[in-house]
Amino acid sequence: MSLNSTVSALRSHIAFFGRRNAGKSSVVNTVTNQRISVVSDTLGTTTDPVQKAMELLPLGPVVIIDTPGFDDEGALGELRVERTREVLRKTDIAVLVVDGTVGLTEADERLLDEFRSRKLPYLIVMNKIDLMEEPPRGDAHTACVSALTGEGIGELKERLAVLVKSEEKEKFIVADLVQEGDVVVLVIPIDESAPKGRIILPQQQTLRELLDHHCTVICCQDTELKETLGRLKDDPTLVITDSQAFKRVAEQTPPCVPMTSFSILFARFKGNLDGLIRGANALKRLKNGDKVLISEGCTHHRQCGDIGTVKLPHWIRGYSGAEPTFTFTSGGTFPDDLSDYKVIVHCGGCMLNEKEMRHRQRVAVSAGIPMVNYGVAIAAMNGILDRALNVFENK
Repeated sequence: MSLNSTVSALRSHIAFFGRRNAGKSSVVNTVTNQRISVVSDTLGTTTDPVQKAMELLPLGPVVIIDTPGFDDEGALGELRVERTREVLRKTDIAVLVVDGTVGLTEADERLLDEFRSRKLPYLIVMNKIDLMEEPPRGDAHTACVSALTGEGIGELKERLAVLVKSEEKEKFIVADLVQEGDVVVLVIPIDESAPKGRIILPQQQTLRELLDHHCTVICCQDTELKETLGRLKDDPTLVITDSQAFKRVAEQTPPCVPMTSFSILFARFKGNLDGLIRGANALKRLKNGDKVLISEGCTHHRQCGDIGTVKLPHWIRGYSGAEPTFTFTSGGTFPDDLSDYKVIVHCGGCMLNEKEMRHRQRVAVSAGIPMVNYGVAIAAMNGILDRALNVFENK
């Protein structure tokens, strides 16, 4: 996949933190050579996290995030600080920008404690060395720069590149399940909820990865699957379906052909699949009035027949035989307090990075609330979960 085609969810997220007027935004602008953030001598100029996906040599495809000051005050300031904490959930590399003329403060030490407790790779950047008679020496965790003159910025980018590379690990959506030359069928329903003129991100990413690994990929709708399979001389290596069509696809796919869904593949790719499988058992135990949280990582326009707000509640009522109540969240919104819920049903998380998805699962585990994703839940409710998971045997 080329640098320009790497989606934000698969890029390393590098977030800049620090006190107000430590020079975070100036450092971000100098590192990126772009005016990403507004710079001012006024305290608290950055009022919301600013996020930019870009190609930054020698780092490659990254997401750069500038955050409000962690020492902001007052009721509005607390809200800004909370937004900064939310950024930590999706941060891969943390950068603490410090006013070098002041040194580390109590607010800076609190941020460092946050980094360490989350086991985040981090770098302290001493800014404004142009104003210091004797600039401090850098060490394993510290770099010294001047956002005004550009001194030390090149070295800072090199050190960030080393941190990014150390955090990178080879992971696959599906390529480890197939071999070069295999035939894979992707079942992509086109209905009223499908985006006009395009296919959704999990389908795009899966298709691209299969092509990169020199597989032959055949795409069809669920209404055409039986005819498609009949045209093949041999059975395909794998059938991957949109979860909404799980039942129909299972009925049309020969038992000898491995079958799973995009959502289950992404559960393995970005989160704890075993934990989500355990969460599926909670759906059967729901009672009247139990609260169910249905959460999505994107903010797409809701349409007639929407899977999250229409189809899943309908299926869950039928499967549980109960009348639970449903709450819906989307995008970056995910409750810290989950105590009211009996189960959480989450989307595949294609728009969220791995750090954010694992954070949400940890929050659920800490609260003792079962969590399952769309694909696992739909397979379980149709009695085909074991079959959908067989593809991962010995992996």
